[in-house]
This record gives sequence, structure tokens and C-alpha cells, in this order.
Amino acid sequence: MAKFRTPTTRNASLALAALLLASACGTGASEPADDRKQVVTTFTVIADMARAVAGDAVAVESITKPGTEIHEYEPTPSDLLKGAKADLVLDNGLGLERWFDRFVQRSEARHVTLTAGVEPMPIRSGQYEGKANPHAWMSPRNARIYVTNIRDALSHLDPAHASEFHANADSYLRRIDEIDQYLRQELAKLPPQHRALVTCEGAFSYLARDAGLREAYLWPVNSDEEGTPQQIKDTTRFVRDNAVPAVFCESTVNDKAQQQVATETGARLGEKLYVDSLSEPGGPVPTYLDLLRHDAEAVVTGLNGGDR
Repeated sequence: MAKFRTPTTRNASLALAALLLASACGTGASEPADDRKQVVTTFTVIADMARAVAGDAVAVESITKPGTEIHEYEPTPSDLLKGAKADLVLDNGLGLERWFDRFVQRSEARHVTLTAGVEPMPIRSGQYEGKANPHAWMSPRNARIYVTNIRDALSHLDPAHASEFHANADSYLRRIDEIDQYLRQELAKLPPQHRALVTCEGAFSYLARDAGLREAYLWPVNSDEEGTPQQIKDTTRFVRDNAVPAVFCESTVNDKAQQQVATETGARLGEKLYVDSLSEPGGPVPTYLDLLRHDAEAVVTGLNGGDR
């Protein structure tokens, strides 16, 4: 739901955030002015989506940086200042950003949750059992919902560029569909018993559901219990019982427990998968499309028993 605050609230929030930032940095220096509308997102994946739709018409910045674990992030004074100055704040929702309420209360900006319209899947175990799995962007089908929500939010923010946002969104959606089609076609070639995705975090439930993959994981959510003996035992049993040829882990967590599963079952430890964060510009997944493509190719190759 969009949230609005009065100019007085905005000025007070800006003043407080600026004071916090000056205290933390020891300087009150300001950045060069940018006359474009300012959009702030909670993490790098949706920032990249928003940039693809916005083009050069709107300035987009992510609160979290590349490689950051999103679930338990703690906003900094600089983050609070960005939020206070923003014209629009985009978040994922579904409980991903547990720190978000503390962040957004400093901003009068319109607030749009990009999972509006997504059918939530429940987390199956752990301390968050029964709550919505927040990793909806990992499904190309859900990504279409994100992009549409971004397009509409930007068009509301800057109506003069609405036609540009619509054209950019259409082009971007076609590229997402191409990756989705590749993944489905390649997975369909696998023996049915190999169509299973085993990861460290349960961040691929939406992708597995939409791609027709059975799913298993060590822990449901990063920061929950990770790599316990029981988790390793249960995952090892699943891999053995289903003759799963490869298991995977994500870039932001330690893969030691998954290495044990691979060793005990004879499965391969596939390439690292990317979920919560993009890489730096020179890294393997500097954009969301790169992330989707990398993960799709890594999963297909791993389940085929080969190297890319």
C-alpha cells in the first residue's frame, strides 16, 4: 500500500537522517544535484529491474550493495538519508526485508511492494514455517509481475515518461521470457528422476514449482538454523533416494554442509547459484537477467552431469 507523509514530516526526516549521516561520516558534504525523480529499492535485484524499466528518465539506487545478505541487513545513517530523500520506495515484501519498517518510517515517499499479485508459497520448515517464502523473483513467471508493478509505479511517479516505461518493460519482459523458455526446454530433456533441485537455502521454491522440479534444501531461510546434522541427514536421504546428480549452494552462504551432502551421496556440487544479490559490474551476474541465465544454465548443466 502506498504511504504518504506531510512536507513537515519529510523535512524532519531529512534533517534527522542528515544529522545521523554527518555524525557517522564526520562531514556534511552533499552529492551533486540530480533533477530526476529518485527511486530507492531495498536490494540490488529489484534495483536492476527498475533501471531496465526506467532507462535514463529516473534515478534508481539500491539500499543494499552487491553481495549483501538481505534478510538481516541493518540500515545505515546513509540509507536513512536516501529513504528520506526518495520520491518512490520499492520493496519485495513477503517478509524478505525484516528491517524495512524501520527504514521506511523515515520516508514520506510512495511505497510500492513488488510482490503484489504474486501467489505466495509457504515456507515448509524452520522457525518461519507457514509464512510466505519471499524469493518470488527467482521465478521468471513472477518476474513478469515485478516488472509490471515497476512499470505502473514509475508511470504514476513520472507520467511524462510513461510511454517510455511501457516500451522498456515490454522489451525487458521478452528477454525474461527467452530465459524461461530455455530453462523449460532444457529441463524437459532430462530423465524424470533427475528433475530435482537441491540447494542450501529454500530460495528456489517458485522456480522449482513453475519449472516442474522437485525441491529439497538444507535450511528454509538464511539466518534460520543452517547446516544442522538433521538437515544434512534429511537432504542426503533425498539425494540418495532420488539419484539426484548434482546439488547446489548460493553465493552468499557457506557451502560446507552441502559439500558434505555431495561427498556422502556421490552427487556433484554444482556451480554457485545467485539469489539475494547481484555481483559487482565485472562479476558473473551484474544484472538480473544475468542472474536468471546463470542459474538456469548452472542447474541444467549440473543435472545433466556436465561442466559448462
